[in-house]
Amino acid sequence: MAEWRQTACILCSINCGIEVQTEGRRISKVRGDKAHPASQGYACEKPHQLDFYQNGRDRLTSPLRRRNDGSFEEIDWDTAIREIAEKFLAVRDRHGGETILYYGGGGQGNHLCGGYGRATRAAMGSVYASNALAQEKTGEFWVDGQLFGRPSCHTTGDFERAEVAVFLGKNPWHSHGFPRARVVLKEISKDPQRTLIVIDPRRTETAEMADFHLQVRPGTDAFCLSALLAILIEEELVDAQFIEQHCNGYDGVVESLRDVSIADYSRRCDVPEELLRTVARRIATASSVSIFEDLGIQQAPHSTLNSYLEKLLFLLTGNFGVAGGMNLHSRFANLGGGRSPGAAPVSPVGGHRIITGLIPCNVIPDEILTDHPKRFRAALIESANPVHSLADSQRMREALAALELVVVIDVAMSETARCADYVLPASSQFEKWEATFFTLEFPHNVFQLRAPLFDPLPGTLPEVEIHARLLRAMGALDDADLEPLRAAAAKGRAAFAGAFFAALSEKPHLKPLASIVLYETLGRTLPDRAAEAAAVWALAHTCAMQYPESVRRAGFTGEGLELGEALFDAVLTGASGVTFTIDDYEETWRRMATPDGRINLVIEELVGELRGLRDESEAGPADFPFVLSAGERRSFTANTIYRDPAWRRKDAHGALRINPDDAASLGIADGGTARVTTQRASVETTVEITDTLRPGHITLPNGLGLSYPGTAGDEVRGVAPNELTSSEDRDWFAGTPWHKHVRARVEAA
Repeated sequence: MAEWRQTACILCSINCGIEVQTEGRRISKVRGDKAHPASQGYACEKPHQLDFYQNGRDRLTSPLRRRNDGSFEEIDWDTAIREIAEKFLAVRDRHGGETILYYGGGGQGNHLCGGYGRATRAAMGSVYASNALAQEKTGEFWVDGQLFGRPSCHTTGDFERAEVAVFLGKNPWHSHGFPRARVVLKEISKDPQRTLIVIDPRRTETAEMADFHLQVRPGTDAFCLSALLAILIEEELVDAQFIEQHCNGYDGVVESLRDVSIADYSRRCDVPEELLRTVARRIATASSVSIFEDLGIQQAPHSTLNSYLEKLLFLLTGNFGVAGGMNLHSRFANLGGGRSPGAAPVSPVGGHRIITGLIPCNVIPDEILTDHPKRFRAALIESANPVHSLADSQRMREALAALELVVVIDVAMSETARCADYVLPASSQFEKWEATFFTLEFPHNVFQLRAPLFDPLPGTLPEVEIHARLLRAMGALDDADLEPLRAAAAKGRAAFAGAFFAALSEKPHLKPLASIVLYETLGRTLPDRAAEAAAVWALAHTCAMQYPESVRRAGFTGEGLELGEALFDAVLTGASGVTFTIDDYEETWRRMATPDGRINLVIEELVGELRGLRDESEAGPADFPFVLSAGERRSFTANTIYRDPAWRRKDAHGALRINPDDAASLGIADGGTARVTTQRASVETTVEITDTLRPGHITLPNGLGLSYPGTAGDEVRGVAPNELTSSEDRDWFAGTPWHKHVRARVEAA
C-alpha cells in the first residue's frame, strides 16, 4: 500500500494540512491531515487537483534567454546566472540599485523564497518592493497601525467561539480565511443561540446560510457601515465601559458620524433601515462578535475607509481582547515587505504612499513609463504573475517592455515570464522544503514546515539555490566569511548560534545576506537535506524572543536560546505542523503598541473622506451602467498556479454571471454569449443567469484567461479579468485597486 505523506494545500492563505500518496512524480491521492493542529483533517475540494500544478505541461526545465526576435532560447545555468548578475550590477552602477524593483517573493504556499530574495536585493542595492498584499491588505494594515500602534498589530477573529460572526465582502465557503471554514460556518448557522451576518452585494454560499444578509448595492459598503455605527451611537448601544477603559477619541468618532443620515445612507446602500437597526442591535447585545473583512471591500471604493469603519464596529461594541472577539495574533514571521535601508516612505517617481514596505501595485507602471530620473530600470519578479494578477494587464506589459532588464523566477511559463529577458525555472513547492507565513490565528497559532515530496524536476533549482548562485556571481559572498561558521555548525547548533550572532556583529556586511549565509553554513548540517529550512532556525529564535510566554504555553521550555532551539526542533520534525504559540486573551492588550496602551479611535486622515460620503454622487457613468466584480472565487477557480484548464470540471470557460432581469432586457439567454466592455477592453464570454446577483451587478471568476499549451499550440480559455480593469481606479490613500467595482456595459454578442 502506498505511503501517505504530510504536506499542505497551497491554494489559499489557510494552507490546510493534507496527506498525499504519490506514484512516480505524480500526486495520485489527497486527503485532509487529521494530525494537523489547525485544519484537523479538513480540506475542501480544490487540493484534490494538485497534480495539475505539480505536473503542468508548461513547467519550465531550463533557463531561458530572450532572443532579439522576441523568441526564447535555452541556456545553461552557469551562463544564465553569470549574465543576469552582470546585467543587474550594470543597472546598479549606471542608475543606482534603487532603480531595481523586486516583485513577489512567494505565492500562497511558498514564502521562504521571499526571505532568501532579500539577500539578492541587498547585493543589488534594491530597496523598493511590492507584492500581492499591496493590492489587498495594505490599507487595512495601515488602519491597524493607527488604531493599535503599528501595522503588525493585525486583528483576527475568534470564530469558533463567537456568538455573532460577521463577514464583510467575504465568502468563506470558497475563500476560507480561517481554519475549517465550512465546518465552523455550519456550526454557527445551526446553533439558535448564534448568528451569522453577511454584508455582500451577491447572495453567496455563505449568505445563503446567514441569519441576516445585507445585500448592499455594489460599492456602497461605507454607507452601510457608517449607518450601522450611527445607529450604535443614536440608540446608545456602544460599550461605554470598554470605551472609557481602553479608548481615546470617542468624542471625535461621534463628531465624525454626526452628519450621517441613517435613513439616507440606508437608501444609498439599498438595505432597509429596520434591517440595519436589527443587525446593529444584534451586534451590540452579543456576548462576542468576530468580523472578517476581505477583498469585496478592500478592492472597491472607499477601501481604506471601509477597513476603518469595520474596525470601529467591533471596537465601539467592546469586542476586542475577549474570547469570541477580535484579538492581536502572534506571527512566526512578518508578511509585509519591511522598510529597506535607503527606501523612502513614498514611491520614487509618483510619491505614492508605501505601507509595510510595499509600493502600491497599481502605480508600478507609473513608476516605469516616464522620463523621471528615478524611474525603475529593471525588475526581479519571483513566484508571481503581475501581468495577469494586477490591474490593467495591457499597461503592465507595456511597462515591463520599457525596462532594461526583467528576470522572472517561476515554475511555469506564465504571462509575466513571456515578458521577461531571462526566465529561471524554480523547483515546485513539493520539490523542496517550504513554508508559509500566513500564521494569523488566535488563541492557537500554527506553523508548518513542509518536507519535499519529490526531488527537484531535472533542470530546475529551489529559489534559495538560485539566490545563492546570484550572490556568488555578484561577488557578495566570500568563503573566508563562511568557513568559520561552517566549522561552528559542524559542532552543533549551540556552537553555531554563538558564532553566527558574533559574525553578524563583527561583520555588518553579512547582516543583509544573513538568510543565504545560514543556507550556506547551518543549512548544510540540517538532517534530511533540509538546507532550505536554515532561515527558519533564525525565525524560530526571533519568535521565541518576541513571544516567550506564548511559546511556553504551547509546551516549549528553556531559557534564552534554548527556547528557540526547542521550537525549531519541533518545527523541523513536526511534519503535520506545530502549535507554536497559545495565547490568553489578555495577550492582546500586551501586544498593543500605542504609547499609553489605549486604542486611538480617531484617524484624522480618513475623517474627511467619511464626512464627504454625504455629498458623493450616486450616478454612475451612463455609458457603463453595470458594476463588474472582476475575480469572483468559485468552486473551480483558485490562484493561478492551476494553469491547466482541465482541472475545472464545472464552468470550464468561466461564465459571466448576470441577473435574470438584466439578461431579459438585453436579450441574452442562459448559456449564450455576451460582450462585456470597460474603459480598457472588450471581451466575449459565455453567460450564466442567476438571481444571486442584484440587477446591475455582474461577475467574472478569477484564475482564467491563462495561456496554456494545448494540442494545437497555446490556448486561452475564459477571460483574464485584468484585461478589463484599469490601474487608475484605485483607493486614494493606499492605492488598492477596484477589482470588485469595474464600470462596464453588456450587450448580446
